[in-house]
Amino acid sequence: MGRNARARSWIGRGTEVWDDPEADFFRPGTPGVEIHHLVAPRDGEPVAQKAFPNAFRDTDLRAKLASLGVDALVVAGMMTSLCVDATVRAAADLGFDVTVVADACAAPDLEFGGPTVAAADVHAAFLAALADSYATVTTADELEV
Repeated sequence: MGRNARARSWIGRGTEVWDDPEADFFRPGTPGVEIHHLVAPRDGEPVAQKAFPNAFRDTDLRAKLASLGVDALVVAGMMTSLCVDATVRAAADLGFDVTVVADACAAPDLEFGGPTVAAADVHAAFLAALADSYATVTTADELEV
């Protein structure tokens, strides 16, 4: 099994669970913690459960990746402005070579100081910042693994 095949289970495979009563979307047993069928793990693939936007915080993700000899990550997911951003920055700081698949991520509209920033603009701004110093940003069609 090659490095990319071994690492596949940790690329885009995570569930976020918050036990906070106010976080009704990511609470255990809600649709927010379900893995979409298009990226469902194959038989035997592990799933990392996280409680924070940064997938490395308080998880064994770094150790699992190290045990597999993984030094490069491909990141996709929701939301570009939160979990993707936090995880990519942490991964780069930990020494991983990171690629973000822009068209496999999305962001919501955000509001700050009154005006609403459109989702497409939020997405583009976060990808631009990540591409500046933290990751290679590409599309699914351009992705080389």
